[in-house]
Amino acid sequence: MATLTETLQDATRKAAIVTDGARMVDEEVASRGGMKGMALRAGYKTVKRLKPGIIEAALNSLIPEFAPAVDPFYAKGVESGNVDAYFKSHSSAIADALLGVTDARAQRAENRVMKKVYRSLRGQAKTNVEQSLPRLAELIQRHVTV
Repeated sequence: MATLTETLQDATRKAAIVTDGARMVDEEVASRGGMKGMALRAGYKTVKRLKPGIIEAALNSLIPEFAPAVDPFYAKGVESGNVDAYFKSHSSAIADALLGVTDARAQRAENRVMKKVYRSLRGQAKTNVEQSLPRLAELIQRHVTV
């Protein structure tokens, strides 16, 4: 069975994953409702307007770090016969693994403004990551050859 980490070794496939990942982030942000969702959508739109390509650049940088964190869950999902169901039933652990990557990245960051923004958003991050896992499972299944 191939892993996401192995799949990323192919530059063409990595570019496709980044492109689909950016589309996934756009869809996730667009799907958020309520006042928090409205604020998230407005902030996201502003960031994308001020710095075009930022989502793709961030994913290009983060996906190689996310892959080893998510690969064991993907392998167990494949083993179980239903990756989607496995990701749903293990959403808390998967979110913790992925956020561990961003937490470590934020810890190493030198930009104080970015650190402050990250800390302000971190409290709601786990819920947002958990909600995005069905799309993430689908993205991985589409790109990783079994």
